[in-house]
Amino acid sequence: MPRQERDWTRIALWLVGATLAYNVVEAVITLTAAVLAESIALAGFGLDSLIEIAAAVLVFRRLSLERRKVDAEQLEDTEHQVHCFVGWTLVILGAYVTLISLWALTTGNAPEESRLGIVMATLSLLIMPLVSWGKLKAAKQIGSAALRAEAKETLACSYLSFTLLLGLGANAIAGWWWADPVAALLMVPWLVREGLEGIRGEGCCE
Repeated sequence: MPRQERDWTRIALWLVGATLAYNVVEAVITLTAAVLAESIALAGFGLDSLIEIAAAVLVFRRLSLERRKVDAEQLEDTEHQVHCFVGWTLVILGAYVTLISLWALTTGNAPEESRLGIVMATLSLLIMPLVSWGKLKAAKQIGSAALRAEAKETLACSYLSFTLLLGLGANAIAGWWWADPVAALLMVPWLVREGLEGIRGEGCCE
């Protein structure tokens, strides 16, 4: 394995491991804040963190196998399984966002204010785009569609952070309680498209 590829595999492992650790903390804090504030928007954000944890664990395993220089057939099988799994998590996330957003629009449920939620959403909005960019670059270097799909999921986390802050801010400033679910719904076509691509095994890095 070339030196450059070994380096990018190590970088990818570090990025996925950091994402995993961050999402564990984020899930605990955000779900706690959701219960305290009785906020559906925060609950959805916390559930997304749990989905990302599951995806990151499998991608980390796939990268670890490459690091250990397993045979190409085993690595290819693992790559396909992880890519498919991440695809399903994106589709599930898209379905959840759709249902929870339509429910919020139907019932007129406004996102509740939560300082903990605002802090976590802000941190994710600042950190996750950079992490996603690093993963996408690493995925291209090592040729991993699974890592690329997981990076897209990290990017989705950034978008959910944005919609959460948008909903909280628009509701607080202008009383636009519907801003959060509408913004979230705009992400659904992208989530479903990327998810189906993963399930079908498409989208391998060029």
